[in-house]
Amino acid sequence: MGAAACSAAVWGRSIGHGPTKKPNILFILADDMGWADVGYHGSIIRTPNIDRLAQEGVRFDRHYVMPTCTPTRVGFLSGRYPSRFGVTSPAYGKIFDDDTITLAQALRDSGYATSIVGKWHMGSPPDHTPLKYGFDTSYGYFHGQIDPYTHHYKTGVPSWHRNDEYLDETGHATDLITDEAVRIVTSKHDKPFFLYLNYSVPHYPLDEPAEWTSMYEDTIAEPSRRLFAASITHMDHGIGRIVEALDEKGLRKNTLIVFVSDNGGQQSWRSDTEYKGRYADKPHTVLGDNRPLRGWKGQVYEGGIRVPALANWPGVLKPGPSETLVHIVDWMPTLCGLVGHKPPRDLRWDGRDVWPAIRGDAKPSERRLLYWKTPNTSAVRSGDWKLILANDGRNAQLYDLASDPYETNDLAARHPARVAELRLAWTKLTAADR
Repeated sequence: MGAAACSAAVWGRSIGHGPTKKPNILFILADDMGWADVGYHGSIIRTPNIDRLAQEGVRFDRHYVMPTCTPTRVGFLSGRYPSRFGVTSPAYGKIFDDDTITLAQALRDSGYATSIVGKWHMGSPPDHTPLKYGFDTSYGYFHGQIDPYTHHYKTGVPSWHRNDEYLDETGHATDLITDEAVRIVTSKHDKPFFLYLNYSVPHYPLDEPAEWTSMYEDTIAEPSRRLFAASITHMDHGIGRIVEALDEKGLRKNTLIVFVSDNGGQQSWRSDTEYKGRYADKPHTVLGDNRPLRGWKGQVYEGGIRVPALANWPGVLKPGPSETLVHIVDWMPTLCGLVGHKPPRDLRWDGRDVWPAIRGDAKPSERRLLYWKTPNTSAVRSGDWKLILANDGRNAQLYDLASDPYETNDLAARHPARVAELRLAWTKLTAADR
């Protein structure tokens, strides 16, 4: 991957001397990739292209998402906690309000060509699909997860589409998603682009060609974990192809790349009936790895919500680790600020513009409140203190993440005043939920 010098200024923010130019934005979401499932976190899984982006970019140590897929995606595209829309778990039907201005719409209003490739999962076809929420083009699948080869949802219904119209395609989903991203990058551009790229892996069900599984035959004994690793390396190869295409088109120097997982790793999965029983005899007994963090996908412990994440923009972002506290809801205000977009009204963002901290121009704020909600459990973080409790207010747990990042020592009984303080904050946050 090349690392050409970046243009000297960005729309809306001075970063040096020279002409003002809006950057291309490539935002990549992996699906169910755990904290320890990437090479630069010490994993056995080979991710050379992601590792290079991390090494040459900002590596977030404290990037948070929601515990499951739809909530994370809603938070990203709205800048609001998904519970504001009544979304606390994977969801269908109508998600956004009719007057919701999504990130895609805001960027399109700012002169961007907007595309989504891969997973949607923020509304059901035919009425609540990507082109209705600010995207110029769409390609991929509507539903929560698909068979990588048949492209059907777990109930057997078709899901693959182009521009919101169903489409039959042949090939592995990872390759199709990568091919479409490369096509978009290499197309003629008369305006900057926003490419929201959602890979289907390493979410189950997994089925990978021998080209990718063979490299783990001598190092990973468990078949489903071997498939999991292979799917990530397959995705990583695709990301490398996309970055190479940016280089070849001369676009790399003015493209911001962000890579994030949508939630922590899934522990295991099996089904005798989903996907027409195709995986009944292929149980996924070992999948993600969130170590040393506690918990899994679907939980508000750190393993479910703290994920691998990076931002890469050569010549603009200084390489190195970042302690900036980032939540997925921060990206809409951050990217809108980056391109100079001024919303026509108060969008009631829960997120904040964290670009100065990402750039290293400002000290990260430590006293902000962060919030998560699942169907049964909520969590609030203020500074280094994190409160977890049932949605009815019971069973409070308190952790000091500075001294106990792996949440092994519940301090609720020892710090009742801190519990009361965070419980009050939680009460105020939930008041704006549906």
